Amino acid sequence: MRSSDASSPAAYDFEALRATATDLLTGGDLDLTDPAYSRPLAALSERAATWLAQMVPGLIWPDLPLEGRPGHVTGSYGRLRAIATAWATPGTDQHGDDAVAAKVIEALDLLYERHYNERLPETGNWWFWEIGTPAELSRACVLLGDRLDAGRLDAYLGAIDRFCPDADRRAGWPDASESGANRADKAAIVAFRGVAGRHAGKLALARDGLSDVRDGGRHSVFGYVDAGDGFHRDGSFIQHAVVAYTGSYGLSLLIAVAETVALLHGSPWEVSDPGRRVVLDAVERSFAPFMYDGLLMDTVRGRAATRQAFPDSVAGHAAIGAVLLLARSAPEPYRSRFEELAKGWIERGKALPYLEHASVAETRRAVAVLDDKTSEAAPGPSGHFVFPAMDRVVHRRPGWAVAISMSSHRTAAYEAINGENRHGWYTGDGMTYLYASDHDHYGRDFWPTVNPYRLPGVTVDPRPRADLDFQVHRPPTPWAGGVVLDGQYGVSAMELISDGASLRARKSWFCLDGAVVALGSGITSFDGRTVETVIENRATDVEPHLGDGWVHLAGVGGYVFEGARMLVETRTGRWRDINTGDDTAGAFEPVTRRYVTFWFDHGVNPFDACYAYVLLPNASRERTRSFRGTRPARVLSNTAELQAVRTRSLFGAVFWTAGSAWIMSADKPCVVMARRASQRLLLSVADPTRTADAVTITFSRTMGGVVRADDTVTVHTGKKPTIVVEVGGSMGRSHSVELSDFGGPRSLGCDR
Repeated sequence: MRSSDASSPAAYDFEALRATATDLLTGGDLDLTDPAYSRPLAALSERAATWLAQMVPGLIWPDLPLEGRPGHVTGSYGRLRAIATAWATPGTDQHGDDAVAAKVIEALDLLYERHYNERLPETGNWWFWEIGTPAELSRACVLLGDRLDAGRLDAYLGAIDRFCPDADRRAGWPDASESGANRADKAAIVAFRGVAGRHAGKLALARDGLSDVRDGGRHSVFGYVDAGDGFHRDGSFIQHAVVAYTGSYGLSLLIAVAETVALLHGSPWEVSDPGRRVVLDAVERSFAPFMYDGLLMDTVRGRAATRQAFPDSVAGHAAIGAVLLLARSAPEPYRSRFEELAKGWIERGKALPYLEHASVAETRRAVAVLDDKTSEAAPGPSGHFVFPAMDRVVHRRPGWAVAISMSSHRTAAYEAINGENRHGWYTGDGMTYLYASDHDHYGRDFWPTVNPYRLPGVTVDPRPRADLDFQVHRPPTPWAGGVVLDGQYGVSAMELISDGASLRARKSWFCLDGAVVALGSGITSFDGRTVETVIENRATDVEPHLGDGWVHLAGVGGYVFEGARMLVETRTGRWRDINTGDDTAGAFEPVTRRYVTFWFDHGVNPFDACYAYVLLPNASRERTRSFRGTRPARVLSNTAELQAVRTRSLFGAVFWTAGSAWIMSADKPCVVMARRASQRLLLSVADPTRTADAVTITFSRTMGGVVRADDTVTVHTGKKPTIVVEVGGSMGRSHSVELSDFGGPRSLGCDR
């Protein structure tokens, strides 16, 4: 960490720094004969030409009325920045055109005089004033360079200094210290502003803002947090104190850090905080598990999932671009690993091919990596990933993934602000995302057309609900989380306490090699309404194939269940119905998709009802039929006290209360998973509630010695061995032990 130094070398060549900034924004010197650049250059030219043609003197753009609309002011600056990018990029139709530069400057003058200057008060959403607009304006100033005379430049930069003087404080609320993505975004703004104004002090503030030098690192983006905004040690990313936001605010942080580090690299203000490894490590720990073939999963995108122009594929592209940019100045082994990850995401990205939509600068960085024969594309991760700090779970195997969104008194079930996510009532109630061969399932008009009362995985009282508006809901329960075994398997559980209804349920998911077993118990409601559990609600054009206790969907996989109902329907909706944000509002035009839905009807006022079903991602019809017949995963218990599943080698249990299952008993609520192989037993234990100091597991059969154990695990051998797991203070993480000479049967399935 470095202290601020406004007296950095006065002789530094600021023009070289501006050249670096311009290269970051435009792609720099290109080989214009390379066909790889034809598409992005043409797209940039066309976009700039369209907006130039639509400009109206004194008004700028009729579709963005400015008076009293700070979001439209930001949008207008964004369009001007795009035009300025075209003007500064060799190979575009607008490159170096004096008339284009004059039009941009004329519009910048209008915006400054009437809508964004240092004399105006903040109105509406602070973000537009302090991040949205200065982000666009600072970059436009860099791109225009000497085309801005000293008076204009001072005026524009003065407005930025009024609303974003540094990364440390909220200008409109000085008592608020910026954190997480907001801090990183502001640091990037101050860095570009420092380049545009050749201001050494601003560059030092940008560097030090990332590390929060002013407050001794309390809100550094390069440090882990134990609560609230930022990266947690378990890989979670939280913003707004309680919302899982890796794929929105976390993504913004990643982009801003990548830009700032790349911009200042090699300068006297280079970012050298050793804590940078927190962000570097986050690429693989926090982002990669949620990147599915170039898509950034909606389970960690919160209200951003309802932005029509920002689906999971576009968010995935942004993540790829940030990782490639971060790789430029990252030390080894990060650099090579980042390039391998990005290469894999690009090559597998079928839903929205990266090179068909990347900017010129993004294309240049991507082509360099794709053409590098020494760099191998990394495959998608295979394993089980638990993020206790944000109540999220991802289970991955080659060719498919399942993500589960839970909630508790720690993590919000939903956030709906600024007109966004108006129908997100049940997105945190166990919504289960299945990614299979149909890559574009959630990205193509899913959110405005899906029945929001029948999201896959949720147990729900589907009563009519009012649109959400400035609401954040956390259920009053500590029960959400799970255990991971050997990095490959897991059991997760949540206690459902419905928002605004009496409905209660206990839900669990057992994630195995080729299957996910979902159980529900204790389903009880007293409101005089029907309660449902939704197995799947799939947007697909294929016909479901119905078997006896199973269903198969081509391109998706199989489902095994008893007594569920099915509906095939075509649904129409509008993006504007779920997002009316000032700068993110969806279109009024209706969109339509066809859905296949399976659900359990628990009846009116169910008492202690239950369900069980199995997801078989990418399974063939024959495998689905076989699974239904052979039942390789069996439910041992599905009650409000205990949910347990076994296979030949795996056993998993959710002890909602103290109890016994298979050959073990637990003295307190916990989640456990065990695997037997070669006369050894590997056991993992977690306390999702974070309420116990220690959990004791007692076995009814003898064990041998300890092969390995976490330092939080104590083993007492004998006729009835006990394992004491110190879970207190571990924040929901898993604790493991491996025992030898396990005295059990040849397979877990032999014991009932």
